Amino acid sequence: MSFTVRGISPRTHVITIGKALDYRNAQEFKALVDTLMQAGVVNLILDFSNTGILDSTGLGAIFSAYRKLTPRGGQIVFANVSRPVQMVIELTHTNRIFKIFPTVETAQAALTPAKVS
Repeated sequence: MSFTVRGISPRTHVITIGKALDYRNAQEFKALVDTLMQAGVVNLILDFSNTGILDSTGLGAIFSAYRKLTPRGGQIVFANVSRPVQMVIELTHTNRIFKIFPTVETAQAALTPAKVS
């Protein structure tokens, strides 16, 4: 499997993208997102710390997940974006759609609703 999944809450999971999200594993990514959604996950943090390749097919898979999760009140955010992925994000203006965080922890804090005392 190209991805590692870690649940940080019932509704939020981290998907660590391996070396690539491209035409070779985009369908696998989509199937993974569908499985997580069936389990009630609506927020995804995509960890790109070890990712060297993000192509148009991989980007399309992310947008497909985005279109499925946002009507359910969910979000997809990026964390630990590597330099090669950052270049793709900037060239495609994807940063206008997805929030980018320096770490998974900061992304998690942004997705966690504030508790009212």
